[in-house]
Amino acid sequence: MDHDIIQFGLYVPPHPHPLLSPGASEGYQRLRDAFDTCRERIENSDADLIIVYSTTWPSIIGHQFQANPNSEWVHVDDDFHYLGSMPYSFTMDSVFAEACVEKAQERGLQARTVNYDAFPIDTGSITALSLLNPDNRIPATIVSSNMYANRSETIVLGKAIRDALTEEKRKAVVVVVSSLSNRMFTEPIDPSEDRIHSQKDDDWNRKILEFFEDGRLEDLSQLSREIHGQIRVQKVVAYKPAWWMASIMGQHNNYDGEVLAYEALNGSGGAVIQLTPSAGSIGDKEFDEDDVEYYRGDRNVLDQGGV
Repeated sequence: MDHDIIQFGLYVPPHPHPLLSPGASEGYQRLRDAFDTCRERIENSDADLIIVYSTTWPSIIGHQFQANPNSEWVHVDDDFHYLGSMPYSFTMDSVFAEACVEKAQERGLQARTVNYDAFPIDTGSITALSLLNPDNRIPATIVSSNMYANRSETIVLGKAIRDALTEEKRKAVVVVVSSLSNRMFTEPIDPSEDRIHSQKDDDWNRKILEFFEDGRLEDLSQLSREIHGQIRVQKVVAYKPAWWMASIMGQHNNYDGEVLAYEALNGSGGAVIQLTPSAGSIGDKEFDEDDVEYYRGDRNVLDQGGV
């Protein structure tokens, strides 16, 4: 069932270098080549929808879904503006975005669509969709990453989107846009000399990649708090993507994993990874992190109408 609903999942970096300056270093070019491989795989799949969860689109109140049927503008990245402009024109599935909002609200979440001209699409989403779906062959939906959402809320969000996929009888490729480690250099560097910011970051990045290669998505989700504590990146970058990815794809370890590229991006860790649902499993473990079906607020403090 997982493979029918989710064709496969991708984990890709948010930085614009593979899009705007792939030739600046061999590492950037390897990331670009990996994006190109994933683009071909999407084209050859049965997917009729791309769902992007972007850590560079933060939301404060609830969860937002991009629903403008044609999102078009020109973006310049805040940090890497010297790389140039990022014009975009994306086809969004507004009907599916509305379905996601409905299912999210049914599970107790605050959610809404965003649908107006010139809404500023974020760098990570632009990079991912420009490289993975350059001709808008498949409509997309972009999901925000709520800055204050805890594990329960993030898990429920993924399940709500899966509800919409099931009800709408859609087949999707899910794309998480996120760094691994995210400490970057604060002074200009020669792209040819780019490297992971520290040995500790590199060591933990490679440990994360081992989990992905083994298809251990749920294990990674369960251990993500520990990983976050070790590499000290922002919450929105570190463990939320693993929680969301596991909840929408399936909370188990039955995946074939492939790391197509792992490179430094101005000191941060950037990887292109594919997870494909499979029949086999490396084995399910028991952890302290619980599962949740409905969101009722932090420690059940939301008003439940007298319940």
